[in-house]
Amino acid sequence: MNTLDTLAQTIAARAEADPDSSWTAKLLAKGPEKCAEKFGEEAIEAIIEAVKDNRDGLISESADVLFHLLVMLQSRGVSLDEVLAELARRQGTSGIAEKAARPKS
Repeated sequence: MNTLDTLAQTIAARAEADPDSSWTAKLLAKGPEKCAEKFGEEAIEAIIEAVKDNRDGLISESADVLFHLLVMLQSRGVSLDEVLAELARRQGTSGIAEKAARPKS
């Protein structure tokens, strides 16, 4: 089991915890919209560190992005395995071809 799998399992377990005892439970209790907002904030912080060419900051903020992505997925009942399966499905396909094959909305 890798670190992301372990983290996803921890987040799933904390979803059932008392929000007063767990930051993850508290965030999940605020609902999917708040989880998405927090993910967006962390993504912007990672972008800022990348633009500043701050390697250590980018590493730290990227860890926050991954954590908050997993919390956001948990809030909507999407598993890490489902996301990984989608990545596996796309593997070996050109990014240009994959985008062209997406349904137009």
